[in-house]
Amino acid sequence: MTVAVAVLMGGRSSEHEVSLASASAVIGALDPGRYAVTPVLISPQGAWSIDGQPVAVVPGPDGRARLHPLDGGPDRPLDVVFPVLHGPHGEDGTVQGLLETAGVPYVGAGVMASAVAMDKALFKVVLRQAGIPTPEHVVVTARGWERDPGAVRRAVAQGPGYPAFAKPARLGSSVGISRVPDAAALDDALELAFRHDAKALVERAISGREVEVGVLDGPEPIASPPGEITYEGDWYDYETKYRPGRSGLQVPADLPPEVAERARALALRAFAEVDCAGLARIDFFVTDDGDVLLSELNTMPGFTPTSAYTRLMEAAGVPYPELVSRLIDLGVERAAEARRYRC
Repeated sequence: MTVAVAVLMGGRSSEHEVSLASASAVIGALDPGRYAVTPVLISPQGAWSIDGQPVAVVPGPDGRARLHPLDGGPDRPLDVVFPVLHGPHGEDGTVQGLLETAGVPYVGAGVMASAVAMDKALFKVVLRQAGIPTPEHVVVTARGWERDPGAVRRAVAQGPGYPAFAKPARLGSSVGISRVPDAAALDDALELAFRHDAKALVERAISGREVEVGVLDGPEPIASPPGEITYEGDWYDYETKYRPGRSGLQVPADLPPEVAERARALALRAFAEVDCAGLARIDFFVTDDGDVLLSELNTMPGFTPTSAYTRLMEAAGVPYPELVSRLIDLGVERAAEARRYRC
C-alpha cells in the first residue's frame, strides 16, 4: 500500500526560494514504489495550489484528511504532510496548527516547539530556564524603541555591550540582521530589524567559531558530529549563506573531543527542552576559550542533499533517502501516539 504524501513548498516568508529547492530534493528522494507524492505550492501571497489548481487541506468524514480542489473535482486522500517550509507562516507553528486541526500527520515539530524555536526571544527564555548557556542579549520591541530609545540604548550598553548583532526575533536566513560595532550603529541596525518584525534582539557578538549539530528524533534521538561553518565575509549573512562558494561546512569539525561532546549533549538537551520532534539543526558558538554557547534551534532547516543538516546526518550514518523516509515514519508514529490521549 502506497502512502499519500503532500509536500508543502514555497510559502509566504522571505525563504520561499530556499523552500522550493529543499522540497524539490525531498520529492526526488521519495521512493515512488512506497509513496504517492503530491507537491503543493504555497505562493508568496499564501495561496495553495496543485499544478495551478487551488486547493485546501480539509478533514474528511472518515477521519482522514484530504486535499480539496476549490474549483471542483475529486478530493485527494492524504496520509501525511511533509511541510518543507522555512521561516514565518510555515516553520513557526501556523501551518502545524492547521494540520493538527485537519487531523493529518506531519513531519517535524509540533505547534508549540515550532513557535518557540522560531521566536528567538522566547527560545532564549527556555535556554536560560534550562541552564543552557547562550550569548547575552536584550529584547527590544518596536513600541519600546519608539517610546524610549534612550532606555534601550542604556540596556544594550549595560547588557550585551558592543560589538553586537541586531536581528529580528522571528525570521531566519540572516534576513534583517546587521552587525553593530558600536553605539553609533545601533539606531540603524534596529530600524532594519523592525522592518521585518516588531520584536528584535540585540545580542553580544561572540569571538570564536560557528558550529552546527543535527538531531534526528527516535526512541533515542541521534545527535550528529558537529560541523563547522566556514566563510569569507565578516559574518555569516544572507549572501554568504546562499551565494555559491561563499561558505562551507567541515564535517566533522576540528574540535577537541570534549568540546564536540559538549555541543552534542547541549543539542539533545535543547531538543528535549522545547519538546521538539522529528528533526532540528542546532547552531552554536565555540569561543576562543572553548566555551559552547547555543545560538538557535531550527525546526525545519535547509533540506537539500548538500544542506548542512543533511550532511550532518549523513556523517551520523543516515543517508539522505533514508533520512527522508524516517522523518515521514516519525511523523505518522507521532500522530498515532497523540491519538492515544483524550483532548
